[in-house]
Amino acid sequence: MTDGDDNIRRSPRSIDVKDITLENVRAGKITPEDLTIRRTTLLHQAGVADQEGYPQLARNFRRAAELTALPNDVLLGTYEKLRPYRATYFELLALSQEIAARYDAPETGDYIRQAAEAYRDKGLLKPE
Repeated sequence: MTDGDDNIRRSPRSIDVKDITLENVRAGKITPEDLTIRRTTLLHQAGVADQEGYPQLARNFRRAAELTALPNDVLLGTYEKLRPYRATYFELLALSQEIAARYDAPETGDYIRQAAEAYRDKGLLKPE
């Protein structure tokens, strides 16, 4: 592993995995930033998956990288809308366009659009 690869994988503050304990979290020694995966790490993993011949896995990593740009409330709201019977077809289409445009997340927007179509086909949408 090169130093450049190491920078891709590490959080800004280097924490040894053995130090990630509930006690240290409660004491404030471990912060959410210490446990958050970085967009660059996920994009790097997508590149590796593509090179190794796993395009679907690469797409999943790219989508995960996109999700790092979403505020937590938007991310949780999106997951809520993707639960069966929680959104209409048009609500999901609008959500897919908003996520793609506002957060530069085309893979995620496409995923939500595909979910809307699958839910419509399987009768899993909220009634209009």
